[in-house]
Amino acid sequence: MKVLITGVAGFIGYHLAKRLLQENIQVYGIDNLNKYYDVNLKQARLSQLKPYSGFTFQLLDLSDNSAIAQLFQTEIFDYVVNLAAQAGVRYSLQNPHAYIDSNIQGFLNLLEGCRYSSIKHLVFASSSSVYGGNHKIPFSTSDRVDHPISLYAATKKANELMAYTYSHLYNLPITGLRFFTVYGPWGRPDMAYFKFVRAIEEGRPIDIYNFGEMQRDFTYIDDVIEGLVRVIHKPPLQRDVSNSSGINQPLYRVYNIGNNKPIALEKFIEIIEKALGQSAKKNYLPMQPGDVPITYADLTDLMEDVGFQPKTSVEEGISKFVQWYREYYGQYSKTRFQTTTCE
Repeated sequence: MKVLITGVAGFIGYHLAKRLLQENIQVYGIDNLNKYYDVNLKQARLSQLKPYSGFTFQLLDLSDNSAIAQLFQTEIFDYVVNLAAQAGVRYSLQNPHAYIDSNIQGFLNLLEGCRYSSIKHLVFASSSSVYGGNHKIPFSTSDRVDHPISLYAATKKANELMAYTYSHLYNLPITGLRFFTVYGPWGRPDMAYFKFVRAIEEGRPIDIYNFGEMQRDFTYIDDVIEGLVRVIHKPPLQRDVSNSSGINQPLYRVYNIGNNKPIALEKFIEIIEKALGQSAKKNYLPMQPGDVPITYADLTDLMEDVGFQPKTSVEEGISKFVQWYREYYGQYSKTRFQTTTCE
């Protein structure tokens, strides 16, 4: 069994690759190692994977049409997991072209590669951001998601439409996963929890948006990976039931993957303060463009189809992250990598 993971040096990609390698599954990982955040952290993740005999890494940009086509011509994959994307809601306001290049052009190149390959299942990362300003909670995959409020969210919605179309046209088994605020060791420095821990450790104030009136469905990385692995091994089945247009449903589905327990931002900060043993200096600010006051995942379909059940409390997850953070920035990065960041 051989799995292609795009964005393998990223947060979720690294953890998924490690899990599969530990199960003696071959992993072929690609990543362009862009400078959106600390490249040294991405290199450090890769250094954890390279000792595995079943791991192969290629420096490759998903938006490079000819290179991706060549990859699928020379390698045979059983499964493909697309986790490569230009992430970040706020950054999409500053550099919109990066989102089109990576999230649209890059995803198209991957779909074309899968189209001409005999893959058993393509799993791709969508986002809870597709729900935009929806007021109904919890967010359900049956809800309409036609009003994205950031370009990042629009590209993820576009990915879902593109995947549906390719599944219909070419009978490709495809599953999209709408991730809800994934956190944990080896996480992304641009995420709020990472910034909070760093600022508090350094004695700097933390920025709290919407004056603290926010809730997030924080999902621990180990729970996400468990759900991902279960989904990979369970491709969508052919359904003969026609929709209203008279067209049979393709081998396509989309799930939420979250914790199903949103937590207030102020409570979340208290948990971080307790884990650090330090109090935060707080800088309250208005809501930022593209942001939403609450995320809350309805996991009914994922629970029914693959038996997914998140198990990690926020207290346990933050404690593990703080432990990793202090070890990495206290020892690991100083001995092997510089700790400069690109936020």
